[in-house]
Amino acid sequence: MNQKDRKSALHYHAKPKPGKIEIVPTKPYNTQRDLALAYSPGVAEPCNEIAKELENVYKYTNKGNLVAVISNGTAVLGLGDIGPEASKPVMEGKGLLFKIFADIDVFDIEIDASDPEKFISTVKAISPTFGGINLEDIKAPEAFEIEKRLKEELDIPVMHDDQHGTAIISCAALINALELANKNIKDVRIVISGAGAAAISCTRLYQSFGAKRINIVMIDSKGVIRNDRKNLSKEKAEFSTKLEINTLEEAMAGADVFIGLSQGDIVNEQMLKSMNSDPIVFAMANPDPEIKYKKACSVRDDIIMATGRSDNPNQVNNVLGFPFIFRGALDVRATKINEEMKMAAVKALADLAKQPVPEQVNIAYDQTRLTFGRDYIIPKPFDPRLITEIPPAVAKAAMESGVAKESIVNWSNYKEKLALRLDNDQKLVRLIHNTAKRNPKKLIFAEADHLDVLKAAQIVYDEGIAIPILLGHEPIIKDLMTTIDFEADVLIIDPKSKLQDESRKKYAEIFWNDQKRNGKTLYDSQRTLRERNYFGALMVKSGDADAMLSGYSRNYPAVIKPILESIGPAKGVSRVAATNLMLTKRGPIFLSDTSININPSAKELAKIAQMTARTVKIFGLHPVLAMLSYSNYGSSDFPEATKITDAVKFLHRYYPDIEVDGPIQSDFALNKKMLKTSFPFSQLSKKNVNTLIFPNLDSANITYKLMKELDGTLSIGPILMGLNAPVHILQLGASVQEIVNMAALAVVDAQQKTN
Repeated sequence: MNQKDRKSALHYHAKPKPGKIEIVPTKPYNTQRDLALAYSPGVAEPCNEIAKELENVYKYTNKGNLVAVISNGTAVLGLGDIGPEASKPVMEGKGLLFKIFADIDVFDIEIDASDPEKFISTVKAISPTFGGINLEDIKAPEAFEIEKRLKEELDIPVMHDDQHGTAIISCAALINALELANKNIKDVRIVISGAGAAAISCTRLYQSFGAKRINIVMIDSKGVIRNDRKNLSKEKAEFSTKLEINTLEEAMAGADVFIGLSQGDIVNEQMLKSMNSDPIVFAMANPDPEIKYKKACSVRDDIIMATGRSDNPNQVNNVLGFPFIFRGALDVRATKINEEMKMAAVKALADLAKQPVPEQVNIAYDQTRLTFGRDYIIPKPFDPRLITEIPPAVAKAAMESGVAKESIVNWSNYKEKLALRLDNDQKLVRLIHNTAKRNPKKLIFAEADHLDVLKAAQIVYDEGIAIPILLGHEPIIKDLMTTIDFEADVLIIDPKSKLQDESRKKYAEIFWNDQKRNGKTLYDSQRTLRERNYFGALMVKSGDADAMLSGYSRNYPAVIKPILESIGPAKGVSRVAATNLMLTKRGPIFLSDTSININPSAKELAKIAQMTARTVKIFGLHPVLAMLSYSNYGSSDFPEATKITDAVKFLHRYYPDIEVDGPIQSDFALNKKMLKTSFPFSQLSKKNVNTLIFPNLDSANITYKLMKELDGTLSIGPILMGLNAPVHILQLGASVQEIVNMAALAVVDAQQKTN
C-alpha cells in the first residue's frame, strides 16, 4: 500500500471515533420509567423467567442474533502471527460485514491464548452470551482441534470461517465450472496447492460432492504429500497419495482442476499448458494469486478461472457465505453448523449464479449483462438475492437434519423478513458510484481552493468516478494538492486570470444572448463571467465540461441565482425543483422540494412529484409517492389542504403510471398498519412509501435538516431537477463524503442527459 492509501486507511480507522463498530440500544431509555424497565427493578422479571427456563434467554435478550467473532491472531491473512491486539481491526471488520450483509450483531473477542486447551476453555466459559461462534485467523493444526472440540462441547453453531467459508464458496464455483466444462466431479483430477485449514476443509467438502480421494493430489511447502513422507499431521495424512510424483509441476500435468491456497506466482505457463482441456484454475492466494488472471487467460483461452481478488471475474469471497449461513442457523436456533447445512449453502450459491441477474447488480459491478458462464460462475457479494436464498436453504437443512430447535413454517414470510434486514442504503450509494465509473464525465469543482472540496476531487479522481476540473485560485489549489499528495495532471482554471480572457469573452457572448432582454449588457456579462459559478455553469452549457458542483462555501441563494440565469430549465419544465435522498433506518426516502419553490401551486406540486419520480428511478428504485399535508384525504377544506388534493387529481389524470396518493399526514404515509386501518382505500395502504412530496419549502427543508442532524441520517442532495444541464449545489459546509456522493450523482445525471 502506498503512503497516501496507508494514511487514508489509518484515518478511516481512527476518525471520527476509533474502530468500526459500536453498541446501540434497541429499547427506549428517555424516561425514568424506561430506565426502571431496562434495569432495576424491571430487569429482574426476565432474569427470573430465564432462571426458570434457560430457553427464555432467546426471548428476552439478543443472544439469538449475537455472534462472537473470536481469534487469537495467530494466522491473520497476509500478516501471520501478529497477536490478539493487532488482529482486532480484522475482527471488527468481520463484525461490520456480519451486520451490513445479514443484520447480525457481533462482539469481537480477541483471546491471548495460543494453547488450544486455554483457548477452548475461554470460549466455553463465555459461550452463554452468544447465539453462535465464528472462529477466525487461528493457525493450523490447532484450528482443527479447537473447532472440533467446540462443536462437540457447545450447543450453539460454531464455524471456523477460514476453513469452511472458502470451502463453501469455492465448492459452489467448482460445481458450476465443472458443468460448463462438461466434466464429472467423480472423474476429474484435482491438484490442491496448500495444506492449511482452508485447503483441508475445501478438499473434504469436494469429496462430499463426489470428488475421489484417489484423484486428489495435495502439496505443501515441502512438495507433494505422499504416504511415504515422515511426520505428517493426521490432517495431511488423510490426503497423502501413492502416486510417484514429487513436485507441483509433475502434479499439474494432465490435471483438470487446480485449487490454490498457498502463495503467489508459483504456477508458470508451462504448468498451465500441461493441464487437460478446459482447465479449472482457482488461484485464491491473497493478495497475489498463484498465477495472475490475465497471464493465465493469455496462456489458455479455454480456462475457467477464479481468484480471491475483486478486480477479476469470479471472486471467491467468504462474504458470500458466513453472514448468510449464520443467519439461517440463528433463525432456527441450530445447535451446530453441520455438513448438510454447508452443502445446502453450496447448492443455493451454485443455483443462484444460474438465475437472471438483477440490473442493479450489473450496474454495481460495471457490467452490461452478467450471465452464467466462464466469467460468472458464482454470485457477486452485493447481489441482494443472497440474503433471501442462502439462509432459507441453510435453515431448511438444519431442520431436516435434526439440529434445529425451532421450525419455520411460512417460508414466504421468512424471505420477506430477510429482505427487510438488507442494508440497502450503502448498496444504493455503491450503485450510483459504479454507474458513474462506467462512463466518467468532466466534472467542475467550483470551489477547489477549499481543502475538503479538493480532498473530494482527489477521491473522485482516484476512484475513476469523474475527471475533475478545478476552479479557483491556482496557487492555493496547487499548495493544497501538495499537502494532500494529489499529484494528478488535472485542469486548474482561475476564472479571473488573464489566461482566461478568451474563454470569458466566449462565455460572456453566450450569456449575454440569453440575458440581453433582462437588462444585461455585454460589458456586464464579461464582468459577471469573472465569478466562478457563472464561469463554471457556462463551461457546462457550452460543452467544455459535463457537470458542475458548487455551494460548499456560499449560501444556497447566492449559488442558485447564477445557475438559473446561466443554465435555465430544461425544455418543457416551468419550475426547477430539488429533492434530497435520505438514507434512513427504514430505507431510502426522497424528500421534495427541499431547496427551490417556496409555496408551489397544485400544478407545480404535481410537476415536482413527476420530476421526483423520474429521479427515484435513476437510483434503481420504484417510486411510491405520498403527497403530504396536515390533513388526511379531505379532512380539511383550507386552501393549504385542497391544494394537495388538486395536485393528486392532476397526477392521477395526466401521470396515471405514477403510484401516488394524498393529501396524507406523514405518520400515516410511513406507517402501513395505521394507513390500512384508517384509510384502506388508499393507493398507498399496502405499499412502502419511499418518496414524500411536501406542500412548501418550509416543511421540506426543515424536515430534511432535522433528520440529518438529529437522527444522523446520511443525506445526498439537494439534487436539482429540471435544469437544462447537470449542475448541482452542495449543502453549505458539506463533508468530504457528501461531496463525493454528489459528484457521483452529478456524473450519473450527465450520463442521463447525454443519452
